Amino acid sequence: MANIAVLASGSGSNFQSITEAINKTEHKVVCLICDRKDAYVFERAKVLGIKSYYVPYYKREKEDVEKEIDQILSSSECHLVALAGFMRIFSSYIIDRWSNKIINIHPSLLPKYPGAHGIEESYYSGDLEMGVTIHYVDTGMDTGPVIYQESFTRRENETLESAEEEIHKIEHRAYPEILIKKLDSINKTV
Repeated sequence: MANIAVLASGSGSNFQSITEAINKTEHKVVCLICDRKDAYVFERAKVLGIKSYYVPYYKREKEDVEKEIDQILSSSECHLVALAGFMRIFSSYIIDRWSNKIINIHPSLLPKYPGAHGIEESYYSGDLEMGVTIHYVDTGMDTGPVIYQESFTRRENETLESAEEEIHKIEHRAYPEILIKKLDSINKTV
């Protein structure tokens, strides 16, 4: 069995899809870490029975926050970390300590449209292909090595809302699948 922790900042739909998929395996989601006190993801964690931690960034040194996150991850005995809408960029402190063990999903075909508005920027670009990228996290903004990409061809009458819906469908299916494969491979070495 391999353990995973999830870091999120928002509503937690990806957190829920990850947890529900992993609950069907021998692996375990050991905790949720969130940087927003009022985020709906806490409600999802409560319903799913996942221990959660609130780790605020407000008026704190980034290094102190990252040390707290690292301490939670270490004490939770996790082997892998998934970012699910966690809207922070890590410093080399945490990246070096968790090298190639932090994975993120981004709602565009990187390297195009990194950052917080990937869906909108991709949609308004007029690109015919839209999609998601799953990648390792480094100290840049969505610049880590790509693990997996999946795209779809925009329909003629595609709206921003329908594009978002399609992207979320891909995310909720593909992200848990990739994470489970990573956990399976970690399990062979643990």
